[in-house]
Amino acid sequence: MVKKLLHTRMRVNDPERTIRFYEDVLGLKVARRSVSPRGAQIVFLATPNSDEEIEITYLPNSPSVQVQSDLMHLAFEVDSIEAFAAAIAKKGYALSDGPTQTSSGDTIAFVDAPEGYEVELIQKARR
Repeated sequence: MVKKLLHTRMRVNDPERTIRFYEDVLGLKVARRSVSPRGAQIVFLATPNSDEEIEITYLPNSPSVQVQSDLMHLAFEVDSIEAFAAAIAKKGYALSDGPTQTSSGDTIAFVDAPEGYEVELIQKARR
C-alpha cells in the first residue's frame, strides 16, 4: 500500500523556460538540481503547503518532447482566481480558459504552461 504521492515528473525541451514559468507564475521554488547517470538534467520544484514536488526533467540526447493535448495538467488551489489573473497579467501571462463555476460551486480556470502542459487553478467554494 502506498503512503503518499511524492512527485510528478514532466519531461521538457527547455528546462530553464519551464522553471521560470513555475517560479514567476505559480510561486514555486527550486528545491534541488541534479544530473542523472544518463545525463538527464533534473530539477525538483517545491509546491507551497505540500510535500509533493514537481520534477522537471530534460534529456539532452532524446527526441523532442511532444505533449499530447488534454493528456495531463497540474491543478493548484488558489485563494482567488480573479486576484491570480490580475497578478499574472502584470507578468505578461493570461488565463487560457475560464473562470468557470463547477457543479460543486468551485471556480476553475486554466493557464497554458510551456511545452504544451496546462495548469488548472481551483478556487474552492466557501462551504
